[in-house]
Amino acid sequence: MIHFDLIKQAKKGKHQAQRSIFEELGKPLFMLCLRYVRNQHDAEEILSITFTKAFEKISNFDFQGEGSFEAWIKKITVNECLMFLRKQKNAPLIIEPDENVAEQSESALDKLKSQELFELILKLPEGYRTIFNLYEIEGFSHAEIAEKLGINIGTSKSQLSKAKAYLREIIIKLGLNHAS
Repeated sequence: MIHFDLIKQAKKGKHQAQRSIFEELGKPLFMLCLRYVRNQHDAEEILSITFTKAFEKISNFDFQGEGSFEAWIKKITVNECLMFLRKQKNAPLIIEPDENVAEQSESALDKLKSQELFELILKLPEGYRTIFNLYEIEGFSHAEIAEKLGINIGTSKSQLSKAKAYLREIIIKLGLNHAS
């Protein structure tokens, strides 16, 4: 957790405080970026933009207690990831459904180790991956996702369902569904 005194120092433009914040949050936010974009270079670029914007706007940050700074900068990171994805011309955010995706029980997803799940999420097509991340990992509602992505709520729900089915299919094909 980022301490309030460190935030106060960063608000005053103290570079050592900003560096400490980066050192504390850089890796987890980088991993967050990687969940949306598949390559390290793009994730690093988004992370750089995130911290630049966060430090430019830190005077607007209102401390609400432990974890509030982390939530604030995480929101900036997610928004930067979404803006990056929107700018990609060759990568449609929403993809057409594959009607042959297997409908298996969701318990296979629950049995995976976090690293295995992270690697599988990266295999999702971009549209599925984005909505899966926003809903399942970031905790956004379908209404919030629809607003952020400029889609309707039904599309968000449908894409999430298809993302889960796609993940289940990959798990079965790779034999990752660990026995209970």
